[in-house]
Amino acid sequence: MRNRGYEYGEQVDARGAGRTVLDHLCTRWERAPEAEWLGRIAAGAVRVDGVVAPAGRVLRAGERLTWARPPWDEPDAPVCTAVLHEDAELLAVAKPRGLPTLPGGGLYLESTLLAVVRRRDPGAVPVHRLGRDTSGVVLFTRTAAAGAAVQAAMRERRIRKVYLALCAGHPARDAFDVDAPIGEVPYAPTGTLHAAAPGGRPSRSRVRVLERRGGDAPSSLLEVEIETGRPHQIRIHLAFAGHPLVGDPLYAPGGLPFPGGHAVPGDPGYRLHAWWLALDHPRTGARVEVACAPPPVLRTDQWPIMGAIR
Repeated sequence: MRNRGYEYGEQVDARGAGRTVLDHLCTRWERAPEAEWLGRIAAGAVRVDGVVAPAGRVLRAGERLTWARPPWDEPDAPVCTAVLHEDAELLAVAKPRGLPTLPGGGLYLESTLLAVVRRRDPGAVPVHRLGRDTSGVVLFTRTAAAGAAVQAAMRERRIRKVYLALCAGHPARDAFDVDAPIGEVPYAPTGTLHAAAPGGRPSRSRVRVLERRGGDAPSSLLEVEIETGRPHQIRIHLAFAGHPLVGDPLYAPGGLPFPGGHAVPGDPGYRLHAWWLALDHPRTGARVEVACAPPPVLRTDQWPIMGAIR
C-alpha cells in the first residue's frame, strides 16, 4: 500500500534548544542519513513555527518543528478486520496476524488496525494493543467516558484477557503460574528491550496446558491468562519458563533475547492469539464477553473449549 505521507511534529525542548535544525534532526532521527535531511530541508519540507527553515537555523525551546515525509510504500499486511462486538460505547474487532495495531517503526502508517477501524469509526480509541504477529480480539472505546472507565478497569485488573499460544517442548506441569518481573535490558539492535529482569515490574501469567504435541519438534498448545499487561509478557514469561513460543525469533529460554541476535519485537514467526476478553460494560455494568476463533494451528481436537475458562 502506498500511503499519503505524514507530517511529523515536536515541540523543541531543552535538549534541542541551541542546536541547528540539521543537527537536531540528525540526532533525533538518526536512522536517516545527513544527506537525506539536507534534501528534505532543501525541498522546503522542514518548518519551524510554520516557516520553512534552513539547515543552519538555531532552534529555541518552545518552538514547533515539523517535517513532511512524502508518501511511501508500506510493507504488505492483511488490511482487514471483523466486528466481534459493537454497542454505543464499545467496539471489539478481530486483528489478523501480520497487521500492526498502531503505526510504528517508520514503516506502517495506513496498513494498521487503527487505520482500518477509523475508516469505519473515526472516533474509536484502542484500549490495548497486540503485537504485529499476534491475532485476535482488540477492544476499542467509542466515547471519552467509556475510555476513562475501561482504562480504570485495566489498571485495577478487572478485565480478563485469555490467549492461546504454541510453545516449544512439553511443560512438566499441566497448570502453573509465571511471575518473573519484566523490565528493560540492554539490547544492541534497539538500545533496550523488555525482557525478564529481576528489578523489573511485577508481572503474572497463568498457564494451562491444553494439548501436548509430538513429532520431530515437540510443542504444546497453551491457554494463558495474563493478570498484568506488560509488553511482550507472554513471549517473555513462556521463554522464562523454558518453553518459548514456537518460531519466536527474539526470546530465548530464560526470557532474555538470543545472545548476539538481531531480531526486533515486530519480527514474525511466533504463534499467539488473543481469543477471549471479558469486562463489565462501562455504562450498564453488564458482563461483556468477546471471543475470536483461533487459527487451526491453535485449536485442539475438542475445540471449542470456551467453557473451561469461565
